[in-house]
Amino acid sequence: MYRKFVMQLFLCNMVLLTSWFCVRGVQITFLSATPAFKTGLYEYGQAQPEMDRFHGFLKKAASGQRVVDYSVIEKKYKYDLSSADYEALLKIVQAEAGTEDEKGKMLVAGVVLNRVKSRSFPDSVTEVVLQNKGGVYQFSPVGAGTYQTVKVTQSTIDAVEKVLLGEDLTEGALYFVSRKGANPEKVKWFDSKLTKLFEHGGHEFFTSR
Repeated sequence: MYRKFVMQLFLCNMVLLTSWFCVRGVQITFLSATPAFKTGLYEYGQAQPEMDRFHGFLKKAASGQRVVDYSVIEKKYKYDLSSADYEALLKIVQAEAGTEDEKGKMLVAGVVLNRVKSRSFPDSVTEVVLQNKGGVYQFSPVGAGTYQTVKVTQSTIDAVEKVLLGEDLTEGALYFVSRKGANPEKVKWFDSKLTKLFEHGGHEFFTSR
């Protein structure tokens, strides 16, 4: 009788233990199937704690109840631009190379940034873009007014993004000109005073001698 009671008690304990392991197994499976991080994109204009400087939306990753700022794992930019300088760069690239391919857009952005780094030009993107020497703007779209009204496309944003991350295709170019659309006298100055590096799309690229 006693032996039968012990056996029944043992079996009951085994059933309870097996049930507990089954429940834990389901919980572990559920947790392992849950993504470690969930990323969320919050559009510009929403009331969020911080805004991405380049794209106008906040990027963050959340795991459980913890929130991790995406800046911890985001790409590192070579150039630290203010919002005004970033907007000026996008607009001049769109105005000068809106019909060009990605490389053409990247080259224009690169020339602007090369000028910012050069002692021969102003120290910010906005000042470089709006520079006026002797009543003549350095970039024709500024004088023509198209710079002020241009609408920046996603392809331009993507091209500028690559340049800001450090991709440089310019070979040190500080100038570019579209020979077909430029004033012949202006083109003569390019040919006589500068060193031509290469051509791409509708532009020729030069550096100082």
